Amino acid sequence: MKMSRRTLVTLTAALPALGAATAAHAAPPTLPRVRGEAALARTRVAADVLMGDYDQNKAWFPSSWWNSAVALQTIGDYMLRSGDRRYLDQLDHTFERNKGPFPAGELSGDELYGNFTSRAIDDSGWWALTWITTYDLTGDQKYLDMAVTIGEFMNDFWDPSTCDGGIWWDEERTYKNAVTNGQWIRLTAELHNRLPGDTAWLERAQVAWDWYTNSGMVNENGLLNDGLTDACENNGDHVYTYNQGLAIGAALELWRATGDPQLLEKARYFADSAFVEGALSRGGILTEWTDVLGETTNDNHKQFKGIFLRYLMDLADTTGDATYRDIVATQAATIWEEDRTIADELGVRWAGASTEESPNVFDWRTQASALSALIADLPEQGARRSLSASLSQAPVVMPDTEPMTVDLDLQVAITSTPARSIRVGLMAEGPDGWTVETEDHVSLETPESEGEPVLAIVPLQVTVPADAAEGTHLIAVTASAPGGLEFVARSEVVVARSVNFDGGTQDTPWLWDAGGSGVTDEPGRFADGDSAFVYRFPFPASTTTAQVTVTISNQYLVDLGPDDENWTRVLAEDEPIRDASNRADHTLDLTPYLEGEDKDVYLRVSDAFPEDGWGGQVHHVTAEYGAS
Repeated sequence: MKMSRRTLVTLTAALPALGAATAAHAAPPTLPRVRGEAALARTRVAADVLMGDYDQNKAWFPSSWWNSAVALQTIGDYMLRSGDRRYLDQLDHTFERNKGPFPAGELSGDELYGNFTSRAIDDSGWWALTWITTYDLTGDQKYLDMAVTIGEFMNDFWDPSTCDGGIWWDEERTYKNAVTNGQWIRLTAELHNRLPGDTAWLERAQVAWDWYTNSGMVNENGLLNDGLTDACENNGDHVYTYNQGLAIGAALELWRATGDPQLLEKARYFADSAFVEGALSRGGILTEWTDVLGETTNDNHKQFKGIFLRYLMDLADTTGDATYRDIVATQAATIWEEDRTIADELGVRWAGASTEESPNVFDWRTQASALSALIADLPEQGARRSLSASLSQAPVVMPDTEPMTVDLDLQVAITSTPARSIRVGLMAEGPDGWTVETEDHVSLETPESEGEPVLAIVPLQVTVPADAAEGTHLIAVTASAPGGLEFVARSEVVVARSVNFDGGTQDTPWLWDAGGSGVTDEPGRFADGDSAFVYRFPFPASTTTAQVTVTISNQYLVDLGPDDENWTRVLAEDEPIRDASNRADHTLDLTPYLEGEDKDVYLRVSDAFPEDGWGGQVHHVTAEYGAS
């Protein structure tokens, strides 16, 4: 993991975990368990939302190298589990585009040496695991060969001269920890299980397992503290869910390699220890200590629980134990019911808690993490049919004296075997006094192949009255098909008569193009490297004058335009500032850009020093407008 403004992890904190463990598991929430076809539908929708943030140009997810590896492995897990192979090209694109060397900062982090390796040894390990999953999907030897190459790189950091063994966390050899060594065991055992006649990788896996379980990182409650002190003792640091998950996954894969029943029991032990109330769960829901109200998450923590669920799924599949299947079902149901936005975004707090002072967080990392729980709840044998639907995000509407129309796209997806024609009924609803128009049905022809959804895009038009109240207004379409299949797609139309929002936390309705941007823990949307993001201000048709005030910091470039193609540079920072010391309000005249009938104005933020990795960060935006 990189040490930067977005990924800093405090390695020396010694706060307790969630509290003293008790001897009993918590009673799970009483949420309905869904059938396989419903589980598949919601998983497909969540996977599509995640891949909406995939940067096709850079072939990864914005601003985080190791998180991108884990997110892509999650998409691989989805494809293996569901039979839906639509995202194979993206996995291969990432492999081919990013297997070479890159200078520091180009991919928002450390220098990359080539073959997905860097000074962060655990980052390399995540990519190795991703390429093994891709090999399992495709059978293409190049992915397995890459995993071997990364494994050999990591093996150079196995060092018995310190603490009698273990892989170093970083190239500087500063820390031996749970994540790198849990990865190492899983990786070496996976390589052995896929390389005919191997003995070398198995020996490495067994030596590493013996060291790992005797290193002292496993505490008296069966939980993995983060790592070892310089004196080779348990450092008492936090128990993170991903470390516990890797312990489960390491034991399982080594059990597959050796058949040793004690390894399978050890995997159970690590899982059972996590779900003792107060250990890594609260009320039956997996909970990172940073999830608790009042705590602050960061870009690393956001993805930890999904890694745990990946390996809990493996344990549930391997043992067939109803206890683990019930735990998985509880996580999935709670996420879908309590931790999901109108746009099917999934947050960091799976139980959904949120306050103004400590809001729940939603981004592609939290999406990938929660998606792993939904994937784990898919039946191993798959589902022969499913129906899902989703609505595109509506742009902000700023009414004038006449009703306004908003065009949305409804995507309908269905799987069914054997091949046949299926009529999907559509029923649209909106607020009182609004008009929502779409087709009453769509007919789809499903193919013989299992898992691959058939997609249809159906236009939907919403008419917003001139006197519509400010705020968010729900639009919903219920899709239904024979056999009891049903799915509700939702979107919100934001009606606004003023412009006033915080960057990164309130700006989604105004965000015309995310453009590979990211969001910091301290609220603010930023654009690093060659990324850029665009806000759209849809002023009423009668507008003749307008101005915007932008609170911005660091290495920014700001452009204005009457559309999202023709730009005029209006602000540029000429110093490579990284500490937000130049944070200030800048008021910009928008009147010259009020062209055409729609009076839309666009504002773009990009990076003045793209090789540096500290681009412009918007903290707040307000705008004023009037008619002469």
